[in-house]
Formats: sequence, C-alpha cells, structure tokens
Amino acid sequence: MLHRRTTTTTTSAAAATLSRFTTAIRRHFSKRPTTSNLPKPFSKIPWKHRSRAIQELQKALTDYLHTTRALPFPCADHIASNSPQSLWKVVSEIPFSPSTFGYSFQRYLRYHPINELDFFLESIGLNCDSNGIPRSLLPPNTFFLSDWKHFNVVCALAGMGFPWSKLGLLCKEEEASIFQIDPSALQRKIHGIKSGYGLNSVSVISICLAFPRVLYSEMDGLLSDLKVLLLDHDLLSYVDGNVDAVLEVCEKIRMFYDLGCKMGKVGELMGRSKSIFVEHMKEVLMSKIEYFSKLNVQKDQIGLFLLSRPEIFGFDLEGRVISVSGFLEHFGLEKKELESLQQKYPHVFGRNRMANLPHVMRSMDLGEWFFEKMKRGDHSLLVTYAIRSMEDDVDKHYMDSLTRLRTKRTYIYAIKKLNFLHSIGFGENRFAVKTLSLLNSSSSQLQRRFDCLLHRGIEYSKLCAMVKLSGKILNQQESILEKKLEFLCNDMRSSLQYLDVFPGYLCYDLEQRIKPRFKLHKWLMDQGLCEKEYSLSTIIASSEKTFVARLSRIHPAAPNKWQENSLKRDGRSAAP
Repeated sequence: MLHRRTTTTTTSAAAATLSRFTTAIRRHFSKRPTTSNLPKPFSKIPWKHRSRAIQELQKALTDYLHTTRALPFPCADHIASNSPQSLWKVVSEIPFSPSTFGYSFQRYLRYHPINELDFFLESIGLNCDSNGIPRSLLPPNTFFLSDWKHFNVVCALAGMGFPWSKLGLLCKEEEASIFQIDPSALQRKIHGIKSGYGLNSVSVISICLAFPRVLYSEMDGLLSDLKVLLLDHDLLSYVDGNVDAVLEVCEKIRMFYDLGCKMGKVGELMGRSKSIFVEHMKEVLMSKIEYFSKLNVQKDQIGLFLLSRPEIFGFDLEGRVISVSGFLEHFGLEKKELESLQQKYPHVFGRNRMANLPHVMRSMDLGEWFFEKMKRGDHSLLVTYAIRSMEDDVDKHYMDSLTRLRTKRTYIYAIKKLNFLHSIGFGENRFAVKTLSLLNSSSSQLQRRFDCLLHRGIEYSKLCAMVKLSGKILNQQESILEKKLEFLCNDMRSSLQYLDVFPGYLCYDLEQRIKPRFKLHKWLMDQGLCEKEYSLSTIIASSEKTFVARLSRIHPAAPNKWQENSLKRDGRSAAP
C-alpha cells in the first residue's frame, strides 16, 4: 500500500491516529528515522526546528526522486527516509533558516544533481564510506539509479516483502551476485522454498537475509535444519511473526554454523535446545562463544558443546573471583599434578577472575583437558565453585604492592596493564607485580604485541612464560618483533623453540647488535677461524667488553674485523 507522508497535526488524537495508520499500512517497510537516532551533524540545526526541518528535507528529496528522476514513489520514499548521512552531506552547506530551509533545498536540487547511488546504498543499510561494499555494486562514474543495472532487482525484492532497509544484508562480498539474478528466477526460488519446506513468507525472507546463499545455491541441509527447528519444534510460536524477530533468530542460528557445525546435521540438536534462540540475546550468545573459543579448541566442538548444554548461557562467567589452585582441585585435578603445575607455572597461581579462566587454562596447557571435562558433563562445576574463605590463595606481596600502587598518580594506567597480565593468565601474585614494573606501554599496545607473537606461532603457555622471564619484549612495536623473528628463523636457521630458553633475544637491537654479532660469528666459522660454535645467547647477550675479549681468544685478527665493521655501521672510515 502506498501513501505520502502527512504533516503532523497539532492535536495528540490526530497524531495517534496517524501513527497507528502508518504502522498498519507500512508494516513491511523500514521505519523513518527519529531525531534520537539521526547522525550527529543534524544537531547543528536548532533542536526546536530539527524535526520539522528533517521532514521537509526528506519530503523534498522524495519529490525530487519521484517526480524529477521518475523513481517509483515507494522506492523514492524509502531512499529519502533512510539516508540521513547522505542527506546531511548535501544540505550541510545550505544556510539554515526555519522558514526557507526546505525551499532552499528544493532549489538546490534543480541545479545540482545528487549522487543517487550513495543515497540508495545508505538506505538499504550499507555505508558508502566503508570498504565493505562489493565492487560490483559500485561501477565507476555511476551516479543515477536509472543507470545502475541492479535497481530493478532491488525493487522486485522489496515488492516480494523484503524490508528495504535490510536489503544491504544481501550485498555481502560473496553474495553480490544476488543482484544479478533475474527477478523472476528469485521469485521462483522463494516460492520453491515455501512449498518444499512448508515455511511462510516471513520465515523465508528472514532466512534469505541471514543466509543469502539460499537464493542462488542448493542449501537443502540448512533448510532441513531450519524446518526441524522452526516447524517441527515449533520455535516460530515463541517469537513475534515479523521479519525482524525471525531474522534475529536466524542470525543466532548462523553463529553456530559459522563455528563449523555442519548444515543438515544439527537441526534436531538445535530443536532440543531452542531456548538458546528464544531466551538469550545475540550478545549473550556471542560472549559465551568467544569465552570458550579462547580455549583454542576446535570451533565446531564448541558449537556442538554449547548446543548440547543450553544452560551454560545462563551461567555467570565474568564477575566471580576464583583461586586457581582451588578451582583445579574443584575440577578433580590430583594433588600431585597440582604441585607439578605450581612449580612449572608459578606465575599463573593465585587469584584471578572467572572471565580470564580460559586463558588461565591455556597458560598451563590445560585448555583441551578443561574442555573435555566440561564436555563429559562437568560444566556444572563452573557454577558450583566458590572460594572457601576470604584469605584463600591471597598473595600478601601482591596486595601490599597494590596498596602502594593506589597512591601513585599513574594508578589507573598501571591497573589497566595489570589487568592485561591477569587476562593472559597471570594470577594475583609477585610475578605479575614484577612483570608490571617492566612494562612501559599501554594495555592495548601490550595486547597487540602479545597477539602478534602468538600469531607468529609461539605456543600460548610458552609465550606467557617468556613474558614472565623477560617482560620487556612487549615494549617493542609489532613490526620490530616480526623482523627479529624472521631473522631468527630465516637467517640464523633457528626455531621459535629457542625462545623458550632465551626469550631475551627479542629485547636486543636487531641492527646494532643481533645482526652484526651473528654475521661476524658466521664469518669466523666460514673462514675456519673459530673451532667452537657458540650459542646465540652467548653471542648476543654478552657485554661489549666480554664479546671483544672472546674474539681475541678466538683469533688475533677478529677484534680488528669487529672494529672495522663497527666503523662501517657508524658511517666512519678506519684510521690510516
């Protein structure tokens, strides 16, 4: 049904009637933006004139697109109503006047054609300033929708009931080909899904928005799963019968497929755990998925585990404080094994927060052990655990250091770095305090550098041990760390495992120390002047005086060669 927007009347009764009328006849279309969710630039218009000014601008744009540019009125209306950023970019240079602002914009449109494609893309939910728009949707030198070959497909999809402002969900990089499909083929595909699986229009549209590939690929496994969940287990009766509500459910379902759950294999499991998709917000599902993903186990196993244990989504896994040793005992670790871990990973023990538990487990190489325990049914131990007493596993040295830290002006800055250490697995103990004293970067910088080393292949537990032994390695930029790792593996022909015994390698200057010393040692070996191959730690960590003295013992000419190389590095020439 079509209608033009009417001017809001001054009486509350008329306004209420208009609101009900608008909601009823436009239930399949996008809502008009309110002043509360408009972009900040509109705040430059005085608040008492803002709402009326925006309505005038949108009406003028609708008239221009429909009358001058000959777009169908519903399309013109949706574009004008859902493109506030693009609208403001055009009108921001027009001086504001309550009585002439709308007219000034109309006059502007007569002589200044606008980039209609920008307005359109924003209206369907795409940000024209981002890199997320497929290139096929942005042909060069195309500004008018009449020249854009995909516009008819968009209008056809809207006519089938797809919400205009959500059509951008169909425009993901891998799904851009949807706009190249003939509208009649799309209509046949949607009709086939409805008749083949017994789903209604709202369900099919929601499924297509969450899984656009069903519009051009055979997705029998997915559709079979969704039929079992939505119809056989009657999930649809628990949600409102509109696209937004069903789409939210489908987006939650997609999270588990993105984890690696196989389509066509989990419909019944999802159906038995349908409370997950009804009772919990997407943010809750995502937080739990991210929580267990930190254990670094196979993602599909995480998805199956969470689907089989829906009660976990109601667990508090954030705020509670744990004793690491007490928690391990609670999960059944034997005393002898616990003592061994305390000797091997002393920096992990003490108190920590439940939110950091996955990384606590990984820092002791217990991620898989912990996950297997939960898979076997011990997940309930997560909520039954409680610290036995206020003094349980409290490190006095840590608490005293924390008290002193509170008196300093840099307290907040230091606490953020301390929280970083706890988040990667350090407990509330003296090792965390000692490492904190060595860190001179922000918590975000420390996290990026830690992740950089982790992504280069260093095992998590070994990296935490490296930080404990030589915390200064996190004070260097990621690019510098990567260059040092490349030199270690490619030029020195060593492996990352060598960092287990000599993490301090990453603290020395690559150009002024590591490279020249290693190259000189290699030259001595190649010339047959050095019978013994020294370790990297001996070559690099020795002081300059000790290093030169060792060169003298290896060969009388070696110190002169080192001095000559030093002069070259400094840009000087040797004395005649």
